[in-house]
Amino acid sequence: MKIQIFMCGEGLGHTSRCLAVGERLLMEGHQVVFCAYGYSKKHIEEAGFNVLEIPSEIKLVGKSGSLSMRESIEETLKGIDPLAYPRVFNLIKKEKPDVVISDSYFLGAISAKMNRIPLIFILNQTDPSTFFKNRGIDVALIGKFVERFEDIVYKYIDHIVIPDFPPPFTICEKNVPLKPKLVDRVEFTGPLVRKKYREVKAMDLDKPHVFSMVGGFGYRERLFSNVISAAKMMENFNFTLVAGPSVDSKKLKKKVGKNVNVIGYLNNVFPYIKASDVIIAPGGHSTMMECLSFGKPILSFPDMFHSEQQNNAEKIQELGVGIHLSYFTPPFMISECVENAMKFEKKCLRMMKFAERLDGTKRVLEMVEELAKK
Repeated sequence: MKIQIFMCGEGLGHTSRCLAVGERLLMEGHQVVFCAYGYSKKHIEEAGFNVLEIPSEIKLVGKSGSLSMRESIEETLKGIDPLAYPRVFNLIKKEKPDVVISDSYFLGAISAKMNRIPLIFILNQTDPSTFFKNRGIDVALIGKFVERFEDIVYKYIDHIVIPDFPPPFTICEKNVPLKPKLVDRVEFTGPLVRKKYREVKAMDLDKPHVFSMVGGFGYRERLFSNVISAAKMMENFNFTLVAGPSVDSKKLKKKVGKNVNVIGYLNNVFPYIKASDVIIAPGGHSTMMECLSFGKPILSFPDMFHSEQQNNAEKIQELGVGIHLSYFTPPFMISECVENAMKFEKKCLRMMKFAERLDGTKRVLEMVEELAKK
């Protein structure tokens, strides 16, 4: 059976989920065709897979720790390709897949249905209007158009996968208000994570250990600096900080204490997540799913004015598996929160057990095989 997988390329969260699903399908003997663009395409190629390039749909722009919706709209409009839909339509027509999976990539969804191919759509946000609130009348009008467009697309989807824990433990709960027409096609499959806890060999790290994935580039530079300052206050803790490929990690190593290790780029985070006691991360949904699937508490620094990330961070705090912090949180408070997060172990291990029992990629595999038989 052939499955064609499309993904949104804004952030690598969509990509990691699609890789998790694709690898599971391949393991079961199915043929998989990955379709991506930008960093997503590069990331999948680095994982060892061939990728068909597709046009981008949106472009998100951030600055000073926040999402700029107005600039994002402008950049998206500048990059519109009038031939985007025919290109994607013809890709599906040429490949002749038995099932299409699309992770938040609407051109893939529309093209699949126009080719009369069964469709599974993955998303962790059903209400885009929150992105457009309080940003001016013109932006609000665009938000209404986007919402209406998405509602039309959702009507033709066979299965809607929310890759999260079922209620009441849904991290993206505030981002997925369900409309009555969608309920029969929605399923909370559990996290779609590439590795299971038992499959990963932990790094040999000094304990207790904090693993930070916030990066030291652009608007996150101040936050990265605050984490370094917090580490200096916690000589009894050890830290691994991922600075990002654009940051000179060798130069940074001269500025940090003996209890801090700075890494420029890390392709596989799972051995570090497994070996660590606390994770520091932004507010991205997929990162949270990876950490909670490994039973680790999260200190979350969501981007300012990014409603989806803010909601995710609020929910992990409500569940007692993480703490919602801010770009304004000073180093001494970060250090206190690290110590507090060490107390969340029991609730975090419960989330890990939930993830194991749900086995999200197995459920998506079952959906694919069921659709192909119809």
